[in-house]
Amino acid sequence: MYCAEEPIAALLPGMQWYGDIGTCDVSLTTCERLVARTGSMVLSSAAGRVPSVYAPVHVCVAFTSQLVYEIDDAVKATQQKYGSRLPSLITLATGPSRTADIEKTLVVGVHGPKEVFCFLIDDQG
Repeated sequence: MYCAEEPIAALLPGMQWYGDIGTCDVSLTTCERLVARTGSMVLSSAAGRVPSVYAPVHVCVAFTSQLVYEIDDAVKATQQKYGSRLPSLITLATGPSRTADIEKTLVVGVHGPKEVFCFLIDDQG
């Protein structure tokens, strides 16, 4: 398992972290927001560009305080968080990629991880 974000890695004391994203099986990241309506994670380059798309399995750790209803709420919250210093990449992820370009057969996980998981931690209770 690979994690470049020290605060998230600290949530799992005693875990053996793998130092090479290029050959790891699982990457662990945070997100900017979670969008309830679409089930999407708003990811940014603040957590790194590679970890959420390179490993075969992506695990996102998020908090209930990051949950918003609509995509525009997520964009506004991200703009407020960073002001004029927005990350160079902000993207939405709603599960593994899907394509039916190859002979009209659905293929999952062609671009990015084949499996995506999100662990939601209640930080408002």
